[in-house]
Amino acid sequence: MAWRSHGQTNDELVDNLKAHNIIQHDEVEKAMKLVDRGLYTPHNQYMDAPQSIGYGATISAPHMHAYALELLHEQLKSGGKVLDVGSGSGYLSACFAMMVGEKGKVIGIEHVPNLVTQSIKNIEKHAPELIASGRVKISVGDGRKGYEPEAPYNAIHVGAAAEQGVPDELIKQLAPGGRMVIPVGNKLGMQALEQIDKLLDGQIVRQSLMDVMYVPLTDKDSQYTKW
Repeated sequence: MAWRSHGQTNDELVDNLKAHNIIQHDEVEKAMKLVDRGLYTPHNQYMDAPQSIGYGATISAPHMHAYALELLHEQLKSGGKVLDVGSGSGYLSACFAMMVGEKGKVIGIEHVPNLVTQSIKNIEKHAPELIASGRVKISVGDGRKGYEPEAPYNAIHVGAAAEQGVPDELIKQLAPGGRMVIPVGNKLGMQALEQIDKLLDGQIVRQSLMDVMYVPLTDKDSQYTKW
């Protein structure tokens, strides 16, 4: 039913996602209503479909953002720390920040400098305090390597498909009790959204959740070439 969740406004979009049982927790609904998707993409802002944001990147469909927030709900508690790999427009980084609150921190990693600059501007349109306070920090870097200086993370979200399998560095940077959501698979074949949990004893548990289609998790030069 996700493809029927389009709205004319941000609130209507979120209400439809809730009506279709994609949004199940009040905290997710609140975060998505606080972060207006219309400020993060110039085209079809409230259509439940991915949209290009330039440089070979996209902002994911709203229902995929909602799924990610729901899957990470238990890890997105007050004071939590989040890594958003391939942070793109900055939309989901802002949603994460709303959920982990004033004591939490969100690190966004994006290898396209222009997208980093634009994502910071996007967040500052409605919540400049997130950037000014350091609650959200978006940096240029190779997301496949994570961001070790702020590790470990309670939640890791990856917004592009890992063609060569889940990067070891991301698993290392996941805190005990933490969870990662990452699409895995080849751009020409089937991709699966995987949930990766690191138990308190360090054991890794992987679960394939659903078929998806994402742009590849790659390096800057490859992405620029395709763009």
